[in-house]
Amino acid sequence: MWQWKTEVGDTVEIGQEIGTILAGGDSLADQFETAAEVSARKPSSDEVRDMRKHIPPSKEDRTAEPALSPTIIRRLGRVVPANLQIDVRWDAIRKARAAAKKKEGKNAASPSVMIAWAVVKAMEKHAPFRRVILDDDRIVENDEFDLGVAVALENNRLATAVVTHANKRAWPDFVQRYNQTVEETRSGRVDAVNAPIVISSLGAFGVRAAAPIVVPPSVGTLFVGSAHYETIGDGKKSEAAEVITLSLTFDHRVVNGAVAANFVHEVKEQVENFAIPLERPRERK
Repeated sequence: MWQWKTEVGDTVEIGQEIGTILAGGDSLADQFETAAEVSARKPSSDEVRDMRKHIPPSKEDRTAEPALSPTIIRRLGRVVPANLQIDVRWDAIRKARAAAKKKEGKNAASPSVMIAWAVVKAMEKHAPFRRVILDDDRIVENDEFDLGVAVALENNRLATAVVTHANKRAWPDFVQRYNQTVEETRSGRVDAVNAPIVISSLGAFGVRAAAPIVVPPSVGTLFVGSAHYETIGDGKKSEAAEVITLSLTFDHRVVNGAVAANFVHEVKEQVENFAIPLERPRERK
């Protein structure tokens, strides 16, 4: 109910009460206090169910699996991510690929394998990128290490192929193991990931650059972009060159920015000077 305390046309003072409205139930102040208490705490399961009752179901709604597993999502919460990018000339890889195709045909190593080899060689020279971070946040460094390769699967799923003992393999063995583990992962094989670095790429879709996530125990994810032309210079002259963009996301808990930059420059050096490794001659017995 309501009640006016002034007449129409009356002159009133600032702050003067002009009327009252009486409503049943809690007062407005009590309602504000109750709302504040609820918003300050996590709603109970009963309250969640009550809220859901007011959301009308849709005939088109269907449940779907998340792209990332709950385990990965939990691990991401611990990461302190940082990202940096650098352009790398593609000439050497293109020449090496052409030479490999001429010599080996369809069995020639792919540019992806060549990039992976370059990354492994850079990891050998930079100890922080041979480290993994365990569930208890201990940081462990290994002289022998694996390499991870992100593999897209059907139904919006993602998996990691693992090239085990990556830095202990000769070139032919490395190529074979890389191709085999990627194929097996696409077929459903699941490996425990203990690789310090995971390589990711969307080059087949023409994606030049991205900021990938890094999932422990790995300390970094290196995204390899598609080849494209950029104008680059050395301070004296500029020229158009075919390049790829390398984008490294690293866990700042393990690696600082200067160390990460040095590592990426080493990868750049390895890629820009890549050549098919020569097989070592077998020793005579």
